[in-house]
Amino acid sequence: MSTVVTHPDPLIVTVAPNGAYKQPADHAEVPITPATLASTAKACREAGAAMLHMHIREPNGRHSLDAEGYREALRVVHAAVGESMVLQVTSEAAGRYQAPAQIAMVRQLRPEAVSIGLREIDKPGIGEAGLADFFGWLARERVMVQVILYDVADVQRWQSLRSRGLVPDAPWFLLFVLGRYTAGQTSDPRDLLPFLAAHEGTEPWAVCAFGATENACITAAAALGGHARVGFENNLLLKDGSRAPDNAALVRQAAEAAAALGRPLAGADHIRQRFRTG
Repeated sequence: MSTVVTHPDPLIVTVAPNGAYKQPADHAEVPITPATLASTAKACREAGAAMLHMHIREPNGRHSLDAEGYREALRVVHAAVGESMVLQVTSEAAGRYQAPAQIAMVRQLRPEAVSIGLREIDKPGIGEAGLADFFGWLARERVMVQVILYDVADVQRWQSLRSRGLVPDAPWFLLFVLGRYTAGQTSDPRDLLPFLAAHEGTEPWAVCAFGATENACITAAAALGGHARVGFENNLLLKDGSRAPDNAALVRQAAEAAAALGRPLAGADHIRQRFRTG
């Protein structure tokens, strides 16, 4: 009699290598051009990341949501990594954009994957009808969406939208941000507990965290069935407190944590099969 062996849920490691604010002056390995994003993506893929969370910049280094700029960056990065990584763009406001412009960029670009801060687009000018229209469009267009939630109130708001049918059934992916509104933006693995207590749905989730405790936070998440986002967007330090040489070093730490927990690393094909609708 044969025994069926079920493997643990593969750990999705996303790398966020630059963010909206970090500059090469902060660390020489912060990528802000398409070429440096491409080389960083390749190194991080080899270290174990299957998804790249991208920000693009204007020539002066400022955060940009320009759709054509995104298309060029995506072209260059895709040339370096092909289909071996899911390329997720950000729709972050970063103090420059308002919800209508953020939504318009996503509609114009129609990316393979996008991250959306719920509180950034859940504005009076959009309204619940506008949210329903946008999330419905995302589901119909089969865009892989990661919904960013900063606290328990965000989780409860998301669940309210879901329970009332304003957000349709689709393979949404949640991101719990640990420590964003704490003093000094420091994170602690225990910051995850309120999110898990509030999360009543079945959507898969990941965490990101700030500072040298990033690795402890994503290890806790991985142990509890979640996924991981690491990188210079939120943290420049290794788990021992020393300066990370590059983004790939943070990815390798996440891969080591997964190995210690017995969780295989997810590949891009796994992510696409899981989060593409239809």
